[in-house]
Amino acid sequence: MKKSAIIVCLVAGGLVGGAAAAEVTITIDNMQAVGGFSFTPVWLAAHNGSFDGFDVGTVSSSDLIALAEGGDTGPISASFASSPAGMAGGVSTTLVQPDAAPVYSPGESASVVLNVGDASVNRYLSFASMIVPSNDLFIGNDDPTAYEMFDMAGNFNGPFEILVFGGDVWDNGSEVNDAAGGAAFSANGGMGAAENGVITRFFDDPNAGSYLLSFVGSNTADGGTIGATFDESTLLARIRVVPAPGMLAGLACGGLLLSRRRR
Repeated sequence: MKKSAIIVCLVAGGLVGGAAAAEVTITIDNMQAVGGFSFTPVWLAAHNGSFDGFDVGTVSSSDLIALAEGGDTGPISASFASSPAGMAGGVSTTLVQPDAAPVYSPGESASVVLNVGDASVNRYLSFASMIVPSNDLFIGNDDPTAYEMFDMAGNFNGPFEILVFGGDVWDNGSEVNDAAGGAAFSANGGMGAAENGVITRFFDDPNAGSYLLSFVGSNTADGGTIGATFDESTLLARIRVVPAPGMLAGLACGGLLLSRRRR
């Protein structure tokens, strides 16, 4: 290989002048059947493992309340940016479903290319999204180091996918579960009542099933109708993480460099 070709590879891979800047493509899929529940735009973050968005059994933060009760990712994004993880170079984004905003209806998906910066630092992925319609149900990882995208040297650990089942749904504990009592993204109306509880696993509530059934036949804010519920084993969402095209180019160049050294 000529020296000039090696230089081109270094530039294409983002390797000149320090640690590699890695890019991943993240795809969100609503895996439910038509008539199932939806979820709001998904908050995503790549960080050093220090940003803990929530802990089960504790009172929810105001940032998470905004997300779990109304799908608003602005507050948690702001908190992340000012957190030690954000100050260390962590990045976050909100992935909106462009065809039927503001929610991901069953069968819909969207993708984003996320530049994580220094992959040896921003190794971990976090996510959060509200289940709709509901009062304050959400999905997300309570362990900030549960999903390790890169190892300590910045090598990609994927491709991989995260499967989110009904048993992974959380109850934020901030608003009473009542389909006619202020459930967001629902046409049922009513006013929400403060619950003043803590974050729990939704299906630990013996009334979880009946709460979901109370939405069947109701209209949703995006013009749909709820015709089916979910249980603990229902696959709700899939999050796929693969190298972005630019990262693949860098990996390919790395292979060429390795070949050059072997010669």
